Order: sequence, then structure tokens, then C-alpha cells
Amino acid sequence: MDIMAMRSQMARGVVFRGYGPATVALTGALAIAVALVQFRFLPLPLLNPSNWIGLWVGTAVLCVLMIGVEVVFRARRTYSGLADEMIQAAAVQLLPAAGAGIMLTLVLYRYAPATLWMLPGLWQILLSLGIFSACRNLPAALNAVAFWYLGTGLACLVFGGGAHALSPWDMGLPFGIGEALAAAVLLLAGNETTDES
Repeated sequence: MDIMAMRSQMARGVVFRGYGPATVALTGALAIAVALVQFRFLPLPLLNPSNWIGLWVGTAVLCVLMIGVEVVFRARRTYSGLADEMIQAAAVQLLPAAGAGIMLTLVLYRYAPATLWMLPGLWQILLSLGIFSACRNLPAALNAVAFWYLGTGLACLVFGGGAHALSPWDMGLPFGIGEALAAAVLLLAGNETTDES
């Protein structure tokens, strides 16, 4: 039992390098592509919000799966004996924000459908909180990405209502740019690590 606790403590004290810049950038490109799909095929999302939610939740699930598969392979290659602890430590930091996002979506959809226009902003704010939480074990520059999502989430809440409600660009642009920024930070952090070796 003590050995497991020590391994878990060690995993929490190491910078996690399991996120690959190429896959993170690909999730940003996917967000832009889905925004274009929404623009073309779902021009009035408030008339059928379940389709809008399905489109973006499906996109989020696909992105999490892509990143998750890469995290497992990169962590096992990079950390070998500590890989499972590193993956668990990384996931535990993001789970509260993800869980809150799921519950918030269900509650608004079921009990407050008139407020669904706020979901893009709320999702971005929750993602920012998850990144802030995870930055203890990630390259410190990823805090800039967390601030990006906090700012875009708040902007969506200020400007995203009325005629602009559930605009494809409330999701596509913040996530497209945010994930590109995250990929750049991860790439630079990886290069710094290589240079220091």
C-alpha cells in the first residue's frame, strides 16, 4: 500500500508530457470543421437544440477519445513504470470540470431550455477551470490557454444571446484557436525538454 502511495505522489510531482501537440491541434481543426457543418446544416439551432447538443457533445467525445488514446501511448512510452499513475493523476484533475459540464448540460436541457444559449460560454469556462487545475502537472504556459477559454467563455455569455444564440462560431473559433494555442505550447515545451536533455 505504501509503495502505491509513493508512486502516486511521484506521479503528481512530475510534469506530465502525455499530450501530443499534433493531436491537440487536430481537435482544434475538428472544432472549426464542425462549426462549418453546423453553419451549413443546422442554421437555426434553437429550433432543435437537441441536434446542436448532439453535434457538439459528439465532437467533444471524439476529441477526448483521440487525446485519450494518444495520452495512453505517449505516457507508456515516456514514463513506462509510472504510466498508469501519471494517466490517473492527469485524468483526476480534469474529471470534475467534465462532470460538471455533463450535469450542467443535462439540467439546462431538461429544466431550463431558454438558457441553452449560454452553453458555449459555460463549457468554455468549465474547460478553463479544468486546465487551471491540471496546470500543476503540465507546462506552466498552458495557463495562457486556460485564460483564453475563460475570456472566450465570458465573451460568449456577453455577446452570445439573441440572434447570435448557439452560433457555430461561439464554439468553432474559441476551440479552434484555443487548441491551436495549446498545441503550440505543448510543442514548445517538448522542444525545451529535448534541448535540456
